[in-house]
Amino acid sequence: MRHPFVHLSLAAALLATAGPALPQAPATPRTDLGTADPPSAPVPPDIPVALLVDLSSGQTLYAREAQRRFVPASVTKVMTAYSLFRLIGEGRLSPAKPVTVTREVADLWSGEGSSMFLKAGDRVTIGQLLLGVTTVSGNDAAVMLAMIAAGSLDKWLDVMNANAAELGLRDTRFGTPNGWPDEGRTFTSARDLAILAEAMTTRYPALYRRYFGHSGMRYNNIAQDNHDPVTGKVAGADGIKTGYTRQAGYNFVGSAERDGRRLVVVLAAAPRGAIRDRAARDLLEWGFAAFDSRRLLPADALVGQALVQDGASRSVALRTPAAVRASFPRGRDAGDVTLTIRYRGPLEAPIDEGQPVAVLRVAVAGQQPHDVPLVAATAVPRANAFQRLRNGLAGWLT
Repeated sequence: MRHPFVHLSLAAALLATAGPALPQAPATPRTDLGTADPPSAPVPPDIPVALLVDLSSGQTLYAREAQRRFVPASVTKVMTAYSLFRLIGEGRLSPAKPVTVTREVADLWSGEGSSMFLKAGDRVTIGQLLLGVTTVSGNDAAVMLAMIAAGSLDKWLDVMNANAAELGLRDTRFGTPNGWPDEGRTFTSARDLAILAEAMTTRYPALYRRYFGHSGMRYNNIAQDNHDPVTGKVAGADGIKTGYTRQAGYNFVGSAERDGRRLVVVLAAAPRGAIRDRAARDLLEWGFAAFDSRRLLPADALVGQALVQDGASRSVALRTPAAVRASFPRGRDAGDVTLTIRYRGPLEAPIDEGQPVAVLRVAVAGQQPHDVPLVAATAVPRANAFQRLRNGLAGWLT
C-alpha cells in the first residue's frame, strides 16, 4: 500500500557536524514570509507582487503574493529566450545560422512597441535576433525567432507552453511570444518566473552569460539601450527582463550573483518604472546584506532510507546530489533547523541509481521551508520470485 507521504525527521545539527547519516488580489497585499531578525525588506506597499529567492539554497527570502497570476508583458520573452536556449542546447538550432527577415514580420512588427527595427529582406543570424530579444526587447525579433524555430506562431506557443509544463509552472500560460496584449491569454506568477530564471541560469549558463546582461546593442545603425535596472548598478547583476503595458504595469525579473550565490528578484504591477527599478535594486542588495548562505550537508551525503515495494531490496539509501544550503539572517547562528525526508512511498522498483525519489525539506526557524531533491544512492532492481517471497515473509513478520 502506497502512502501519500512518508516523513523522517533528522537532526540538522548532527548532520552538519557529524557527517553523513545512515539509517484576484486583496486590497492589502498579503506577505507570505517575513523574517523577524533581518531589517524589513525594502518593498514599497504599492508594488503588489514581489519575490526574492536565493538559488544557492532554493530558499525564499521574501514573498508578497508570489502565486498571484498577473500579465507579464515583455517578461514573456524570458520564456522565448529559454525555449531558444533549449533548442540550441539540443543542437537543433545554431546561433550562427543566417536567416532572412520576412515581409510579413517586418510589416506587422517592426517599430511596434519595443523593436529591433527589422526590415524585410534583412539577413540576420539567430544569435543577432536573440540578442535583440534579450537586450532591447524586440517584439519583431521574438516573432521572427518563433517563425524560424517552429514554422508558425501557434506551433511556437505550443513549444513555450510545453516547456512551462516541463518546468512545473502551474500558474503560467503563453498566448504570445513577445508579451503583446492578448486579452489576458498570457499570464504567469512570481513563483513561476523564479523557477524559469533558475532553469535558464543553471541549465544554460554559457548561453545566459552570452545573451543577457548587455547594456545595449546596435542594429541597422540604430543604437538602443537595455532598460534593465540592475545590471551595472548592483554588483554581480546580469539581467534579466523588464516589461510594461498599461494593463500589466511595470514588471521585472532580475538576477545577481556574488561569490557563487545567486539571487532572483521578481516584481509585478508596479505603478511607475522608477518605483520598480529602485525596489529591484534595493531588494537584491538587501538579500545579499541581510542573509548568509551556509552549508548544512555536503554533496553525496547519505541522509536516510526509503522503503521499496517489489524490489530486490526492501529499502534504498538516499543521498544529496548537491550540497544542501540554507540562508540565515546575518549575525545569527544556525539556530533551530529541521530536516525532514519526504517521499511518496513505498517507492516502486525498479529504481535507478541517481534517480530523484524524495525531497529533503529544510525548515529554518522563522522562515518558509524549502525542498531540495534526494536521489537513490544505489539501484534497486525489481524483485525475482524468491525475493518477492522473502519480502512477503519479512513484511508479515514485521
